[in-house]
Amino acid sequence: MNSQQNASQQDSLLQGQHYETRIKKHVEPFYLSKEQLLYVKDTMLAAMERGLKQKVKEGNSLLMLPSYVCALPDGTERGDFLGLELSINQVTAVLLQLTDDVEEPEVLKKKSFPFTEKVNNGNGEQVFEFLAQCLVTFLSGLNINKKYFPLGFSFPFPCDHTTLTQCKLIKWTQDCRWPGMEERDVAQMLQIAINQHCKNYQIEVLAVVNNAVGTLLSCSSDTEPCDVGLIIDHGTNCCYMEDTQRIIGMDENLGRMCLNIEWGSFGNAAELNDLLTEFDLLMDKQSMDQGKCRFDKLVGSMYLCDTVRVILASLAEKGDLFNGVLTPTLLTKGNLELQDIVEIIDGKVGLARAKNFLFRLGLVASNQDCFHVQQICQAVFTRSANLCAAGLAGVLTHIRTAQGQSELKTFLAVDGELYKSQTQYAEIMQRTLKSLAPECTIQFVPSEGGSGYGAALMAAVAVRLRNQQEGVAQILAPFQLSVVELEKLRNLMRQEMEKGLSKETHSTATVRMLPTYVRNLPDGTERGDFLALDLGGTNFRVLLVQVRSKEEGGVRMTSEIYTVPPNVAQSNAEELFDLIVNCMVDFHSKHTILGRALPLGFTFSFPCHQVSLDKGILLRWTKGFSASGCVGEDVVNLLKVAMQRRPNVDIDVVAIVNDTVGTMMSCAYGDPKCEVGLIVGTGSNACYMEEMKNIGTVEGDEGRMCINMEWGAFGDDGCLENYMTPFDKKVDAQSINAGQQRYEKLISGMYLGEIVRHILLELASRKILFKGRESFILKSKDIFPTKFLTSVEDSSQGHQHVCSVLEDLGLSVSAEDALVVKEVCHTISSRAAKMCAAGVAAVVEKIRENKRMTKLEVTVGVDGTLYKMHHYFAKKLHDTVALLAPNCTVKFLLSEDGSGKGAALIAAVACHK
Repeated sequence: MNSQQNASQQDSLLQGQHYETRIKKHVEPFYLSKEQLLYVKDTMLAAMERGLKQKVKEGNSLLMLPSYVCALPDGTERGDFLGLELSINQVTAVLLQLTDDVEEPEVLKKKSFPFTEKVNNGNGEQVFEFLAQCLVTFLSGLNINKKYFPLGFSFPFPCDHTTLTQCKLIKWTQDCRWPGMEERDVAQMLQIAINQHCKNYQIEVLAVVNNAVGTLLSCSSDTEPCDVGLIIDHGTNCCYMEDTQRIIGMDENLGRMCLNIEWGSFGNAAELNDLLTEFDLLMDKQSMDQGKCRFDKLVGSMYLCDTVRVILASLAEKGDLFNGVLTPTLLTKGNLELQDIVEIIDGKVGLARAKNFLFRLGLVASNQDCFHVQQICQAVFTRSANLCAAGLAGVLTHIRTAQGQSELKTFLAVDGELYKSQTQYAEIMQRTLKSLAPECTIQFVPSEGGSGYGAALMAAVAVRLRNQQEGVAQILAPFQLSVVELEKLRNLMRQEMEKGLSKETHSTATVRMLPTYVRNLPDGTERGDFLALDLGGTNFRVLLVQVRSKEEGGVRMTSEIYTVPPNVAQSNAEELFDLIVNCMVDFHSKHTILGRALPLGFTFSFPCHQVSLDKGILLRWTKGFSASGCVGEDVVNLLKVAMQRRPNVDIDVVAIVNDTVGTMMSCAYGDPKCEVGLIVGTGSNACYMEEMKNIGTVEGDEGRMCINMEWGAFGDDGCLENYMTPFDKKVDAQSINAGQQRYEKLISGMYLGEIVRHILLELASRKILFKGRESFILKSKDIFPTKFLTSVEDSSQGHQHVCSVLEDLGLSVSAEDALVVKEVCHTISSRAAKMCAAGVAAVVEKIRENKRMTKLEVTVGVDGTLYKMHHYFAKKLHDTVALLAPNCTVKFLLSEDGSGKGAALIAAVACHK
């Protein structure tokens, strides 16, 4: 070899190394470091959080658009449904037939229609006309006799939804532009076009979904419930199921909703500027929406191809490729397709495919050129997968932290030509995702039917939900009381009050209006130590109440809680009252007051006929008690007899009171306007201060006396028949006191859960709940205590909390089931609050009329777990009382231990006077 040839080879080698260095310099920025990808993840997460909290999305790169898809397919959908899938170059029509055929439960037929030149160059209305014409052609070719079809539409552009079928196009993306569409209702335009062109069919647009949402729907099932949908196609997008409680301005009662992130616009607020290469900026300048759709342009296949083309053209122009030859084909958009890139990066035949591709573009490429082109394609391809993984890591981290989980396991639905183009893309993305979000275990579920199939499924879900909602509404309708019905109920209560007060009709009145012989309210001058015994249910208390001046600390209480076992509650008088006395002795011993003869107020929360302040005849047991030898007896005497069976017990019972009276007295100690006591807990009752002249069952006309209404029995004469539903009657029939305490069974916590249980059983039998599966758990009596309703209706908790509450009871529920259960609970508790309010309105109106006042200001002392613990009951009660008693300003004051403190105060008043 001569020196000239050797020098030539050395020049070629140096030139090759120079090119290699230059190409490497341009390629390296596409291989993002882990730190850069973590930045993308964290920035995506922060943008999501901002988007969730902002009603106005301007200034945030993520729109976080509600889709109003709040339910996923559950496998019970049946019927024939249409789907339409719009993409940037074609429309696909889908017919989905869901049947009970075990061998072929699902039949899917589809056909694609490429856009004509007229459509490509037309306006929005022409596009929708084309869609309708495609539907006619598709259906005509199926030779199907059916005429009515629900339809779901997969529309891949961002829309502002207000319902599932009301959505306005926000903007075009992916270089698509059809004039006259932005800010117009997409569903309405499609429906109009269908009505005009599909006259032989009745096609109802029931859902418009984004293609990412359609993908999620297409893959979700009982065995693989997808929480995330991902599109990696011409453009890219992601959606996920979010608790509506975390979406600002959204009705929290919707449970979960699929949120369309619209992450293609991520980076529009300059978050990704540091990651952009000179070639990204060049490609952006050649796009129709410069400076926008940043993430789309870094990930989507349409822009990926264009980025590669721009790199090749730029490097050719700089002389780094193709010996500086720049052909017009390299300057023309669309000459490089995804399939070209996929073939070029193939490890076996990639270099040959690169040479063929470049030849097709009119370029004579060296082997080194082909190698560099392969490097460039691989770099851009890899960046796309890595960025997609980083964005996905942000989404999954949000889901995990929102659920309060240290780890997340879920299914992810995915579709798009870029994802499916080569296994390498999925491998890169999943490997990077694992590195960026190691706490998340994700199973990718490729969509087989596409978003058009998902849209058809959404139409099926919409039909199922519509039928379910109609069924639920039909069952719950009798519980929705009108103002007229509530006014009638108020008037009925007032009539029964008058009957109970009258000497002539008292014996036949269901509202007994029992005198309590409590003639005075506390005035603040009472002093001393007093005992209180509070028996009102399965738990009872013994209290030491020390009444001092406000300067000395006011009222101080010490108490112990004891339990009445069911076998004792249903035994006999001797066993029951011996248990009570034994517990009182235990209390005296613990608190070193043995031998002190303290006055005692006895709170006995069962219907009694009082003949004096310290003598009360039990009329009947309620609340699950049925001890024999008690009804018709003086309960104070039964207590005293039991004391005599125990030596060294010296207690002075000075007053027997109902817990409702104690509640009133407790509140009156701090508010002199308190003249009403109300209990809404396990049971319900009310009392109030009545003028002596109106009480026909007691001698005397001067002053006032507290009347224990015992209103729980209101309606026992049948006057509430029109207010009782079949479910109320079932609860009554299965209770231990059938036909009694009708009003109490409509409004108190002891029975509301049972009403709910019977409604849920009916809904399940109609296949509205639990997919129609028989639930043996629901057949168990009393499984829904008051705290169940309170927990289910807790607005501070999301739908997952409701599911957890139900699952703790052993019920397997879907998110949709949880919403129905919540609606049932809310309906029953709302009716209870309204019916209770009708009673309160009758009482305060009676006081106003007694005082002959045009306007009355009065306080109601109130206690009971339902009132205190339930999140909506109190407000509904207050609002309805204001509606039914407009001439009364009613203040509700929560009692501080009325049944204990109040009983002691009655004893204190009795001793003081």
